[in-house]
Amino acid sequence: MQNTLLLVDGSSYLYRAFHALPDLRSPDGHPTGAMHGMVNMLRRLRADYPAAYIACVFDAKGKTFRDDMYPEYKATRASMPDDLRLQIEPIHEAVKHMGWPILMVDGVEADDVIGTLSVQASALGMKTIVSTGDKDLAQLVNDKVTLINTMTNETLDEAGVLAKFGVAPNRIIDYLALIGDSVDNIPGVMKCGPKTALKWLAAHDSLEGVMENNAKITGAVGDNLRAALEWLPQGRALITVKCDCDLSAHMVSITETLVGQPENMDGLKDFFQRYGFKTLLREIVGNPNAGRPQGPALNSPEGDLFGEPQLVPLIRGEYETITTEAGLERWLALVDGAELTSIDTETTSTEPMTAQLVGIALAVEPGKGAYIPLAHRYAGVAEQLSRELVIGKLKAWLENPDKPKVGQNLKYDTHVFANHGVSLRGIVHDTLLQSYVFESHKAHDTDNMALRHLGYTTIPMADVCGKGAGQICFDQVELARATEYAGEDADITLRLYQAMKGHVDSDPKLEFIYRNIELPTSVVLQKIERNGVLIDGALLDVQSGELGARIMELEAKAHELAGGPFNLGSPKQIGEIFFGKLQLPVIKKTPSGAPSTDEEVLQKLAEDFPLPKVLLEYRGISKLKSTYTDKLPKMVNRDTGRVHTNYAQAVAVTGRLSSNDPNLQNIPIRTAEGRRIREAFIAAPGNVIVSADYSQIELRIMAHISEDEAMLRAFAEGVDIHSATAAEIFGLAPADVDSEQRRYAKVINFGLIYGMSAFGLATNLGVERAAAQSYIDKYFARFSGVKAYMDDTRMQAKARGYVETVFGRRLWLPEINSPNGPRRQGAERAAINAPMQGTAADLIKLAMIAVQDWLERDGLATRMIMQVHDELVLEVPQAELELVKVKLPELMASVAELKVPLLAEVGVGNNWDEAH
Repeated sequence: MQNTLLLVDGSSYLYRAFHALPDLRSPDGHPTGAMHGMVNMLRRLRADYPAAYIACVFDAKGKTFRDDMYPEYKATRASMPDDLRLQIEPIHEAVKHMGWPILMVDGVEADDVIGTLSVQASALGMKTIVSTGDKDLAQLVNDKVTLINTMTNETLDEAGVLAKFGVAPNRIIDYLALIGDSVDNIPGVMKCGPKTALKWLAAHDSLEGVMENNAKITGAVGDNLRAALEWLPQGRALITVKCDCDLSAHMVSITETLVGQPENMDGLKDFFQRYGFKTLLREIVGNPNAGRPQGPALNSPEGDLFGEPQLVPLIRGEYETITTEAGLERWLALVDGAELTSIDTETTSTEPMTAQLVGIALAVEPGKGAYIPLAHRYAGVAEQLSRELVIGKLKAWLENPDKPKVGQNLKYDTHVFANHGVSLRGIVHDTLLQSYVFESHKAHDTDNMALRHLGYTTIPMADVCGKGAGQICFDQVELARATEYAGEDADITLRLYQAMKGHVDSDPKLEFIYRNIELPTSVVLQKIERNGVLIDGALLDVQSGELGARIMELEAKAHELAGGPFNLGSPKQIGEIFFGKLQLPVIKKTPSGAPSTDEEVLQKLAEDFPLPKVLLEYRGISKLKSTYTDKLPKMVNRDTGRVHTNYAQAVAVTGRLSSNDPNLQNIPIRTAEGRRIREAFIAAPGNVIVSADYSQIELRIMAHISEDEAMLRAFAEGVDIHSATAAEIFGLAPADVDSEQRRYAKVINFGLIYGMSAFGLATNLGVERAAAQSYIDKYFARFSGVKAYMDDTRMQAKARGYVETVFGRRLWLPEINSPNGPRRQGAERAAINAPMQGTAADLIKLAMIAVQDWLERDGLATRMIMQVHDELVLEVPQAELELVKVKLPELMASVAELKVPLLAEVGVGNNWDEAH
């Protein structure tokens, strides 16, 4: 940071930001698209690439020396659009408020100033980072100069330039001189494209070499080269960045003039208010760190600028095997007096409810740890302390909430200890959750995190236990090897916590997500998983038989419609029948070019043809049978008589939980057969099932974030939001809206927050595309705040690479600037919806925490047994039912204050289907 100069090619970004959102305007109509782009890009740059010295360089007004060299230079460029011209002065104002020195030098271009500064910085031993979209500046790249393009997430070092252009940086000028530059109106060799230029340079090394050997180049292109020989030196001179500009009138030196300054918060607040930058205004108001120089943002989706972090490799730690009571007592004293202890368990299984302890690993300082083997079993195994003895000695410390502990995915270890009668407490940190909050888009396993943050390669489990048919259980691993592996786990976890701590703690929003949401949620989830849900296996057996009979009926019907038997699970046979025998229309093709028969195709064909409709039903029912009615009874825990799912907490970047083994979140509810499966989720005798879920939560969050007046008013008045939307779109009084108009409005409400296009809306509503577009236009005209939010969010996502939830969870969008159109559009849709989904995920987690705190505080027998998206499911004794029906929705509605009221609805029944 102290040895880095960060330069911004402001002139390059002005145009690109403007064309990204040319129609974005402030409340009083002033164009702001380029302003938004520049402000967000500069703020993101400062966070992602911290540098002691910074500057934003713009072109000065008037002619440059290139105009004197070649009067036609840039003559084909259109004049600056008026809407962009109006934004120049405000952009300069904002740049200064953000602490960036500005440079504009008469007679030269921004490129020349950047080139001169990079040379000066190199002479001082500094690295230079240039943020630009201009290919000409690739000629500056060397071992101390790197280009970055925040709009395409591209980094160009020497290898990157070679990979992109096919030539090294020192040949970029020659390459561009040959192909010319149509943007700047600099001719090259006629009909000499990149491939020809690269071929010539590969053969003759340089532009001079190409010119000297022109006679060897035959054909029309050789003639064109010879015709351009007189021009090429001038073209090369025009393309060459001037690196010896006189900057003395503008600065003393890099180290004196270009020192980055803190943001002027008062100036920025005034600027953001004046031009309607609502999101940025909210971001800086109430942020105690606003205005301070930003630290390294290692959670940038691009990663570290110069590749993987150049970290000093860690020396492997020293780990001892504890096989005596004296050794155990010594380590018990160490952990008892430690400020923080890293703990890890080695077990017989990855299934938390049945896993048994094989050993315990501990670390209290980096580089030192211990492994306590408890149940290793192999020929010649050394003497071990008994599991009962060790647990007895450690139990008081393990259960002491005042003895701080850190681990990797301690939810699992908590289950393991619970299997042995120990309630693990004092969990103050979890590296899995630290990583998830800090860099949700990256892998959170110890191996990847150690390499990423410590430059350390951990011992792979496969090296210890083997893999495939030869894999052994950890209790068969020899003690020396087990100690090396387990001790390293505890040690590296402690080091990872220390490495990531500053990055989470330095950002109040991330710290809130980590400490107030994710850590306590992990504790609650462990309790929910432990509680499990009671399953009526006999009912599922009956349903399985019925589904099997229905599957046979559908198979027979499909054979009848096809005119003969075929394998309903074979895409090849289905394709032959659909597109060969029956001549159905081809909707889309597979990557190999064959007609597709996937779900989307079947859905489309089923609108007009009976066989695809039968196949769809066959697939749906077959999946229900294999995934649920057949499988669930086999997953009942023999000891508890219940099914215990696992909630993966660090998977979805939006913060949503993922249920697996079994997946209880994907049981379909839109079909009668799917709903019947929920009938098998029952309450124990004397209890009932209570289901509580947030009402229209994502639309409420949209109203809060967008601050759309019509939407806020509808929720504040408690009117039906879909009827209110229909009234706005169709120009009716709410009382006059019929059911069909309300249905249209419901599809529009939910479709648009998921980024649905006019085509998608037309398909969903069964109307013409023009009609769907008309509905969208009317919607945005009536709900202009929603439109402004969407435009603002897309723009900020492109500039920053992420969006945030209301609570500050960071949702990365690596494809937001992708050159691949479909991927970029998908990321843009995610940018709109992710804040809604993510905020809903945060709210339900806060609700789970609040409900569990209440149940424990009041000593109730009610227990949470499932969490499914925006729904909490509880098993409630009859004696507590009335209290729960009142208190539960109150707690859920009060976990946060939004600009609209939160509403939770409660249902009660003997099974989940009745309660939902």
